[in-house]
Amino acid sequence: ILYQTGLRRSELTHLTEANTNILSATLKVLGKRNKERILPISFSLKCNLEAYLKVKQELNLQNMMLLVNEKGNPLTENALYLIVKKYLSQITTIQKKSPHVLRHTFATHLLNNGASILAVKNLLGHASLSATQIYTHTTIEVLKSSYKKAHPRGDS
Repeated sequence: ILYQTGLRRSELTHLTEANTNILSATLKVLGKRNKERILPISFSLKCNLEAYLKVKQELNLQNMMLLVNEKGNPLTENALYLIVKKYLSQITTIQKKSPHVLRHTFATHLLNNGASILAVKNLLGHASLSATQIYTHTTIEVLKSSYKKAHPRGDS
């Protein structure tokens, strides 16, 4: 969810089932300064959320919060941090392993693949464009690719 939406850790842990609209494939997120935004979710995330909600119902975990622990209590920010750290440790050697790394990766991948900085700003829930600009550190490979595609003599 973190990587596919760019949510902040607190936004995800405060997400309720009511904020999850499977039918329209959107999440209603309450961000900083109580600013509300609607985020699209991918088909695969939609399917994963449907399956998760079904299991949650089968286990009779009746909590209005979307993410709960095995006892049915809301998942805490610290618990989420530890889960992310555990699974990132299994797949990467980067030093920092936190939910924010996934948010940062989300933004970087969008920008590197052609999303406008304004769209990324809105998806991240930033109040100003300057907050989003820290994610514009495109890799040299992306710059080289853009150069080769756009410049008339980029291939020569």
